[in-house]
Amino acid sequence: MLILANVLIALVALLHLYFLVLEMFLWTTPFGRKAFGLKEAFALESRALAANQGLYNGFLAAGLVWGLLLGADGFPEKVFFLSCVIVAGVFGGATVSKKIVIVQAVPAVIALALVYLSR
Repeated sequence: MLILANVLIALVALLHLYFLVLEMFLWTTPFGRKAFGLKEAFALESRALAANQGLYNGFLAAGLVWGLLLGADGFPEKVFFLSCVIVAGVFGGATVSKKIVIVQAVPAVIALALVYLSR
């Protein structure tokens, strides 16, 4: 169970690294605009906000990796950062797109459940 939990945590961390790249570096590119359904003018105007958001996604990924590196002692870090991901996913789902709940919050909820079950 612990291995499955850690694999899912690593997947959630990789997702957030992907979000970091999309938001910090690809936001105004055709690929980034397509990923988020943005018009070029809006992407250019919101570039700084997206980069800030991407940085926060990087912090979430770093926290999850930190928890993984701590092994069994990383339980509190895993719980905290997965909970942060869940809150961010639910908030994004409520304010931006329901798809965010599926992409961001659901994998974190499953990982969090597995973390508790493997304890």
